[in-house]
Amino acid sequence: MKELTSTKWIVVKGVLFFLLGLTASLWLVLDNLTWKTIALLSLAVWCFCRFYYFAFYVMERYVDSSFRFSGLISLFRYVLTKRRPE
Repeated sequence: MKELTSTKWIVVKGVLFFLLGLTASLWLVLDNLTWKTIALLSLAVWCFCRFYYFAFYVMERYVDSSFRFSGLISLFRYVLTKRRPE
């Protein structure tokens, strides 16, 4: 697969992800319109955003600045195989 380098298409991809997430969230909330559903969905989205920040920013800046993670699978491989200091 070719690497995406066009700024225009990167922005289009980001907007499409946002619209897809918004559509799925609205559909879920409208299907079960309760405060509990809204609160749990909001909490889940916030937690996944924080995990994403941790997985890429914190791991690269504070854990191992020499390793560049290409995705969550490479992060999990790194965490599972990295030798811990004794």
